[in-house]
Amino acid sequence: MAGCVASSGDKPPPGAQASAPSASAASYAAAGEQAPSRTAAPTRSAAPAPGGTQIPVSTVAERVPAGEAAAVSAVTAASTPGSDGYRVGPLDVLNVTVFKVEDLSKTVQVSESGKFSFPLVGDVQASGRTVSEIERDLAGKLGGNYLRNPQVTVLVKEYNSHRITVDGAVNKPGVFPMQGPMSLLQSVAMAGGMQEVAEGTILVFRRVDGQTAVAKFSVADLRSQKSSDPDLQAGDIVTVPSSDLKVGLGYILRAVPLLNAFVLL
Repeated sequence: MAGCVASSGDKPPPGAQASAPSASAASYAAAGEQAPSRTAAPTRSAAPAPGGTQIPVSTVAERVPAGEAAAVSAVTAASTPGSDGYRVGPLDVLNVTVFKVEDLSKTVQVSESGKFSFPLVGDVQASGRTVSEIERDLAGKLGGNYLRNPQVTVLVKEYNSHRITVDGAVNKPGVFPMQGPMSLLQSVAMAGGMQEVAEGTILVFRRVDGQTAVAKFSVADLRSQKSSDPDLQAGDIVTVPSSDLKVGLGYILRAVPLLNAFVLL
């Protein structure tokens, strides 16, 4: 069951998911509410199904105006490491190169306040800006008093300001920095892979337009490429549910002598 969506005010129950042919982790929607997603969002005329049944992603996608989809894409780019629209955040590490001026080619880290210090120009605002905006700012400051037509290049070396959380039935749960674009399966691998008690699905929680939304993915479908491995965004919470049956069986096998356990099976 790949790519189901749901949302609520703050704590959405990860149950009663509706299925869809395919989805991405950014395809979240509040039933009956307008909520941005990577590919689509429902309009306010999209009425919720009876009993709070979630809207399939494929249905939501068909209702998105082109202009709204473009706006959603821009918002997603700002929070996706490696994209042209990515906006730098605190603790990110930048490589700054000034063509033919080796003394001004530096690796700097953005401070908690969102700035970094650079020779000749002092503090430079970085947080909330794209690398292109930082390049223009530096070139303008250096060209005004020190260099003629400086060519400045800024690259993000480490995306430390953008993090995801992976918990549940994984071997090494924790909070991980996004060093670049990261897919759902890559995040699970970073957390040491799934434990034997995992039930075979993955939930992704995300804040969308002030609400918490959840998407559900089938591990089997992701691995067999029946559904695409979705990209994550900063702040996502990836949860791997455990199977109560597997947990109970594991307890029995540990607590009961082997012969008796075999009889129970």
